[in-house]
Amino acid sequence: MAASELVVPDIRLIRKRTGGEQRATFFELFFDLVYVLAVTQLSHHLLADLTWAGAARTAFMLVVIYWAWNYTTWMANWFDPSTVAVRLVLVFVMLASLLMAVAVPDAFGERGLLFAASYVALQLGRNVFVVAVTPAGAFHRNFVQILAWSVLSAPLWIVGGFVDGDARWAPWGAALLVDLIAPLVLYWIPGMGSTPTSQWQVDGNHFAERFQLFVIIALGESIVLAGATASESDLTVAVVVALGVAFILSTALWWLYFGQVSEVVARRIGRSAPTEAGQLGRDVYTYLHLPIIAGIVLSAVGLELVIAHPHDELHLAGALVSCGGPALFLAGLAACCARVRRHRAWWPLAVAVVVLGCAPLAAGIESLTAMGALAVVLVGAAAIEQARSD
Repeated sequence: MAASELVVPDIRLIRKRTGGEQRATFFELFFDLVYVLAVTQLSHHLLADLTWAGAARTAFMLVVIYWAWNYTTWMANWFDPSTVAVRLVLVFVMLASLLMAVAVPDAFGERGLLFAASYVALQLGRNVFVVAVTPAGAFHRNFVQILAWSVLSAPLWIVGGFVDGDARWAPWGAALLVDLIAPLVLYWIPGMGSTPTSQWQVDGNHFAERFQLFVIIALGESIVLAGATASESDLTVAVVVALGVAFILSTALWWLYFGQVSEVVARRIGRSAPTEAGQLGRDVYTYLHLPIIAGIVLSAVGLELVIAHPHDELHLAGALVSCGGPALFLAGLAACCARVRRHRAWWPLAVAVVVLGCAPLAAGIESLTAMGALAVVLVGAAAIEQARSD
């Protein structure tokens, strides 16, 4: 197939490419509201079980929830949410996502089947819809292969929902591995081969905006959690100062991402050749934004610990969360910048190493002092980022 050949079919349900900048629709913003609850549930789940096992379960569910949102974002990049059929599909995905979010607190307990069945339903339902409404051609074949991979992992998800205890990790881990590997192997299946990324013709500007909005969701949740924790505490001077530090730290994370990085990444994807845009979109947003989102969620948990107990020591678990969140966030930024070949892309990784290396020191001091020092480091990093030019 020639690189210039149009892959996306010209049917009524597809967004019309007018040549102007495509923006997120109001319905897509409405769709994201379900994931505000999901991110909040994840933070609360980790707070309730601040152990290695609790962190592993939270991380697993974060990837699953992000994967559900991510796949739907790819679909909505092509399909027009203003059409009734597409809107109804997205409503269905919203409902299934809502059930997933409700199941989060006990997803590894009695609500495991609800969590797994909701995820399977939205993945299969969305992909079946695309296969059903698209005419024969490369685009249709691509979604046939995507659907095939969803069908492959579905039984493992459902079996895991029926298994109790730690035995659930085996089928669910295998199922998630199948889902994560699928885009990397280009949805290869016997007899059909793979789906070249040159056929993943995305609107770079709209695609970037959608993932930027998910970062806003995660950052907004961190501010909401900090404010809610402060409102439930005695508003002592230390609590008020801790709330101010939390706000400054969240603002620094916002500035590090939106100061220049998000614009540079979006611009370079938007200006890339059609044969490269899909691959860049997959690498930068589908995979490399995961540590950015996870870092924000971890940071929110660390901020809650400080606001609730500003004079207590963080101890090792609290220090790892408080320092690990920003470090993971910075590592994700560095990886995104490196993928689009930004000049001196890896400097945030150096800051991440320093922040994470300070965790043992932070564990033995007052939490408010530790968080204040971390905020100073992140504000300094944001200032350096703002001073850069590409």
